Amino acid sequence: QVQLVESGGGLAQAGGSLRLSCAASGRTFSPYYMGWFRQAPGKEREFVTALSWSGGNTYYKDSVKGRFTISRDNAKNTVYLQMNSLKPEDSAVYYCAAGSGSYYWDPMVYDYWGQGTQVTVSS
Repeated sequence: QVQLVESGGGLAQAGGSLRLSCAASGRTFSPYYMGWFRQAPGKEREFVTALSWSGGNTYYKDSVKGRFTISRDNAKNTVYLQMNSLKPEDSAVYYCAAGSGSYYWDPMVYDYWGQGTQVTVSS
């Protein structure tokens, strides 16, 4: 079993920054993808960004390209989401996930999920 614990959410002003962390623990950790998803009230969970654990390739939702950066620390089994130039529409609960499937944008291929961390961006 793998446990994912997010941290770093909170309140930011528009144009500000936040950094989320997701620490993994449990059995030998070697996912295919690590991803960040978000869910705003009344909306479906949506893909934000993902990283291939072995190759380090990164993928982003169009609306966050150039503003968000996903990165990792293999030694710490931790993935980060640096969010800059935040907008009110970025407000949501952010979830990290670990998966072994092929489609990084599809939440169904992720096997493990964190509990979520709230990000609120004020205008």
